[in-house]
Amino acid sequence: MNLEASKINSKTFKLSPSDFAFLWNECKRCFYLKIVENVKRPSTPMPAIFVKIDSIMKDYFEHKCTTEFHKDLPKGKVEFGDRWIQSKVFEHKKTGNKFYIKGKTDTVVSFHNGSYGVIDFKTSRIAPDNVEKYSRQLHAYALSLEKPEEGKPHLNPVRTLGLLVVEPHSMDDEKYGCIFKNSMSWQPITKDYRQFKLFIDEMMSILSLPKAPDPDPGCKWCEFSKHGNDN
Repeated sequence: MNLEASKINSKTFKLSPSDFAFLWNECKRCFYLKIVENVKRPSTPMPAIFVKIDSIMKDYFEHKCTTEFHKDLPKGKVEFGDRWIQSKVFEHKKTGNKFYIKGKTDTVVSFHNGSYGVIDFKTSRIAPDNVEKYSRQLHAYALSLEKPEEGKPHLNPVRTLGLLVVEPHSMDDEKYGCIFKNSMSWQPITKDYRQFKLFIDEMMSILSLPKAPDPDPGCKWCEFSKHGNDN
């Protein structure tokens, strides 16, 4: 196939940062089916208590200096919370296909030194094995902010990525009830676009396959789907 024909037949994939952290880790087949064939797993709503905790946390931090988030952060403020962002369309030269990233941020901060940061709030301790998957998600947000689609939020440079973990550890009495006491810890994530590009290369290679790959071992949804098709 010549170059011009390849361009005509190329595909453009819409990618979600949250899928980089979760669906990709769980099953490459499910990831392929969602992106390429628009076949999605049944979704389950987030429990209301977690939605409320997330809202309370964002309201609490919105007007605080970033050094109050954690002493290791530079001085700055919250730029915005939940907001849809979108990257420009990128051409992936190895496959000839294209992709763009669209997702909703958790919290984006601006620092007094002129740089920006992307922070995700978490309510439980992050296992070391999970840092990599959250790193992919945060890198996707950073890339979308630094190289956005025209008319979408544009912030550059994004130098700080990390997870702010707010974890309850005890309860105490209050006049009309009780309160949770929480500890806060900062899990920095090193910005490394070279490593993120390796992930993009692997992901685009799978999305460019002529058919879905085999399920990852232990994927309950693929097992359920298989039995459903057998019947």
